[in-house]
Amino acid sequence: MKTDFFEKIYNHPNIQKEDYKSIIDAHTKVEFLKNDTILSEGKISNEYYLIKKGLFRSYVVDYKGNEITTDFFSPNDILIEVASLFLRIPSKETIQALTDCEVYKIEFNDFQNLYSTIDGFTEWGRTWMSHQLFMAKHRAVTMHTQSASQRYLNLVQEKSEIIKEVPLKYIATYLGITDTSLSRIRKEVMSKAENLP
Repeated sequence: MKTDFFEKIYNHPNIQKEDYKSIIDAHTKVEFLKNDTILSEGKISNEYYLIKKGLFRSYVVDYKGNEITTDFFSPNDILIEVASLFLRIPSKETIQALTDCEVYKIEFNDFQNLYSTIDGFTEWGRTWMSHQLFMAKHRAVTMHTQSASQRYLNLVQEKSEIIKEVPLKYIATYLGITDTSLSRIRKEVMSKAENLP
């Protein structure tokens, strides 16, 4: 197996070339089919995944019984429910495959072993977690400070494959708007693009 995929995700200057063999060996290739549930609400997560191919979403069910998409995951992302995995608590989210997918799974105990034995991997983990905290804060702020149109455009730029392949209802709940509002925003964006010189 090529190491490029793993080196891209576990990218840290302190991880030595020879360490990647141990890292790769700790992962197992897994395939999911479209609509498969990877983690259910109320279950404790015991692993996370590196996405080679395919798209996923995480969602919660609100007090009215509606599914609200909390995040999307695409190739080269880490598919994880951080709180459940590291705090060993039942997940509040469900994770679902949106397409047929190929991923590489690592069990929690194997992760812990890498974390305690490879210095560079420890550093990578700290850096990655800091970035996740930053991204969560950034998303919380933009939900209140940016218009729905701007949030949609950001999603187009950051994860264009989501826009092309994911049902509108999932994208709308992620952006905090109705399906109707999203359709209107999409028309406006496309109209502006067509009128560009």
